[in-house]
Amino acid sequence: MKTRIQELRKQRGLSQEGLAEALGVTRQTVISLEKEKYVASLELAFKISRLFELPIEEIFLYKEEK
Repeated sequence: MKTRIQELRKQRGLSQEGLAEALGVTRQTVISLEKEKYVASLELAFKISRLFELPIEEIFLYKEEK
């Protein structure tokens, strides 16, 4: 799953550590999300959505496999 987390974080001038703190996760989680090595839980996706004030669909770009 593609994400815009790194792009949105940088637009807002947040460090990975700052984003992690705001979300209540580790910096390693943020790194994994940005590198698309980890798919956020539904709860974390909602936290990210609220933090960036964007719908989940504008942060996480889902493409169905055929």
